[in-house]
Amino acid sequence: MKPPLPLRRDCAYLAAVRSRPITARIADGVASIPSAEWDACAGPGNPFVSHRFLSILERSGSASARAGWQPLPIMVAGAEGCAAAVAPAYVKSHSQGEYVFDHGWADAWEQAGGSYYPKLQVAVPFTPVPGPRLLLRDATAAPALIAAIEAVTDQNGLSSAHVTFVEEAQLHWFEAAGWLVRAGTQFHWQNHCYAGFDDFLAALSSRKRKAIRKERAAALEGLTVRHLTGSEISEAHWDAFWQFYQDTGSRKWGQPYLTRAFFSLLGAEMADATLLILAERDGVPIAGALNLIGEDALYGRYWGAIEEVPFLHFELCYYQAIDAAIARGLARVEAGAQGEHKLARGYGPVTTWSAHYIPNPGFRRAVADFLQRERAAVEREQEWLGEMMPFRREG
Repeated sequence: MKPPLPLRRDCAYLAAVRSRPITARIADGVASIPSAEWDACAGPGNPFVSHRFLSILERSGSASARAGWQPLPIMVAGAEGCAAAVAPAYVKSHSQGEYVFDHGWADAWEQAGGSYYPKLQVAVPFTPVPGPRLLLRDATAAPALIAAIEAVTDQNGLSSAHVTFVEEAQLHWFEAAGWLVRAGTQFHWQNHCYAGFDDFLAALSSRKRKAIRKERAAALEGLTVRHLTGSEISEAHWDAFWQFYQDTGSRKWGQPYLTRAFFSLLGAEMADATLLILAERDGVPIAGALNLIGEDALYGRYWGAIEEVPFLHFELCYYQAIDAAIARGLARVEAGAQGEHKLARGYGPVTTWSAHYIPNPGFRRAVADFLQRERAAVEREQEWLGEMMPFRREG
């Protein structure tokens, strides 16, 4: 990978509201910022934008310049000097680990004689989980933070800026600033006040209900499933899960994104927000699924196995997650990117969003035209997917 880029650490510019000059500051990483200052902006709702999670990615060597994710958190100060708004930003030398695919954009830019990389990415690395990307202690600072992202992009000669998996509630700020907005699709399970898994099954059509019961029986034959959290998770469990994760990562991405140290740090510092679901045969773990617990959602993140068992992926990642969400009274399960196979398991289509700042006028027009056509296709697909949901239709 490319070495770290020399970047300007202070960017003075006129804020988007055109009312006063603002100075944005960029740091060497989230880990270098006091956790209380960061979390005062991030809030408690989404574990992935917390200081703990983002700094673990950095300190473990998972999100680093060497890996093509050079940390560049952007901060705008309030009147009293503390951060009023921050953004988890990274300089990218590739488009891996983002899950909003812009490889076609990069190819077109290169063919036109430009350099798409480096670019600026405002995101949680390797984590396709919707959430806030403008972390705001003061909501009125949102336009200034967007202007800061633009200034860092322009003044460091970066091709573009991309804010991925941003929650819908923050889109209006990007639209007001003239950014391009892109839609995508994920599949989430919604908890309609179910008392248990059988209550959820009762809402499905008879055919789908029978199919899921058959899948679960086949997956669990001869196995024991354990839900571990907090101090119940040991280094031995992380050793086992590391084997599972490496197998899945090497098949999906060529090499795993996360380092072994990431899982130890997660267990040491975020065990209270971690749910590790393991399948064991004769007391030996053979597969596992890693989840993070939020205020109102269970987030499925990684899975792997060292033994091929039919339907075990569905069991650990989808059905056991539903069990856990119901038990905790959580509103939904977000099981990661893509996967129409989730539809038959009760996970319905939802729209995800990203926002894109492209200073080059010609390339911006081309991308805007593409996004308009893509948005229409996404809407048609989601209508069709909604009709394929497995729930009973009254009458």
